Amino acid sequence: MLETLITSKTRLRILVKFFTNAANNGHLRGLAEEMNESTNAIRKELNNLSEAGYLEKKAAQNRVSYKANTKHPLFKTLQEIVFKHLGLDAIITMILERMGIVQQIVVLGDYANGIDSGTIEVLIVGKELNADYIDQLALKIEAEIKRKVVFTLQNVPAASGLVIYENFEN
Repeated sequence: MLETLITSKTRLRILVKFFTNAANNGHLRGLAEEMNESTNAIRKELNNLSEAGYLEKKAAQNRVSYKANTKHPLFKTLQEIVFKHLGLDAIITMILERMGIVQQIVVLGDYANGIDSGTIEVLIVGKELNADYIDQLALKIEAEIKRKVVFTLQNVPAASGLVIYENFEN
């Protein structure tokens, strides 16, 4: 979906990296290694996104690090677009429909770190979760978002990961 609007694969991967989780940050060489891209391609996109104000740039000890500019007026919009691109919005909707009393949905692994690896690890925290429905749900979500989804169920909140839904009032 987003690939047709943003034709630069490098720019799209950088947007996914920084806008999936605002806590993600990176530097030129690390991003080039992580994305298996040339430093020139990464530098060009980082400069363009920084100049447009989407990324913050901070120099420390001969290294410039980048992160999403959460104060940018389009930050939330870009984050929502990235979530839709990855299918995280569909995951939330489908889980909440029939899983029982869901308290928290947490993305773990690569996607929590902004790496579009193809397998999304999702932790569902709640009481009386419908474990029988989870296998059907995984297949349904995978067909819709074109990525593999691995679910884990537990009844205590997650210690780490990217929290994409939370409601402890249940």
